[in-house]
Amino acid sequence: MMMNKMLGLAFAALLLAPVAANAADAPKAFDKCKACHKVEAGKHGVGPSLAGVYGTKAGTNYPDFKYSPAHTASGVTWDDATLTKYLENPKGVIPGNRMVFAGFKDEADAKAVIEYLKTLKK
Repeated sequence: MMMNKMLGLAFAALLLAPVAANAADAPKAFDKCKACHKVEAGKHGVGPSLAGVYGTKAGTNYPDFKYSPAHTASGVTWDDATLTKYLENPKGVIPGNRMVFAGFKDEADAKAVIEYLKTLKK
């Protein structure tokens, strides 16, 4: 009986492991994002929480966050292609946005951050 409970708990932990991503799992490049963004769902910093952002339209992920008009009007959907461009040149992709980050100079850093963002669930 005890062995069955332990196996059940171990199995549950394995299933939940991908959902349990947090800042400790972030790549080093994400350190630049942490100054303004949180990864816990619904917890915002200067910028919105990034939990669940992958696959959403810019400026829509958290209705309680006051996104810039540039983001909400952009029509951009956060996928690999748009995130790569945005993380390398935020002002070039969405002119007039309020993000002060100038962009990653190394494409590998942007790709690492994107892969991390994919793990962040609401």
